[in-house]
Amino acid sequence: MPLRTTATRLGVLVAGATLAAYGATVPAAAQDDPGRKANATAQKAPVTDYKAPVYKGRVTAKSGLVLRDAPTRGSRVVRTEPHGKVVTIYCKTKGDRVGRTNHWYLLTDGTWAWGSANYIAGIGKSPRWC
Repeated sequence: MPLRTTATRLGVLVAGATLAAYGATVPAAAQDDPGRKANATAQKAPVTDYKAPVYKGRVTAKSGLVLRDAPTRGSRVVRTEPHGKVVTIYCKTKGDRVGRTNHWYLLTDGTWAWGSANYIAGIGKSPRWC
């Protein structure tokens, strides 16, 4: 029986040494192949180039659209946009009711500002919720 135990131990030792030797050679092989290393790095890199969808709308307010710093009628005026201007919309939320809707769009043209959806006609898909 002791012979069998010694043989088993020797086999485990040889298998472990083989695995250790294989593990030591794989990184070296990856360094020799730049394409393989680049692919391995690319798979581990964090995603940083995500871009939010772009939504568009056209200003319908005849005298121009007043944009505010919050989705409320009494918040500070940030700027105005002229009638017919196409604006970039980041997202939508609910706020004070203006006309028939309480939806407001967060615009990203130059500065971040809120405009009532009552005076912006959507172009294409409806914006996502904030």
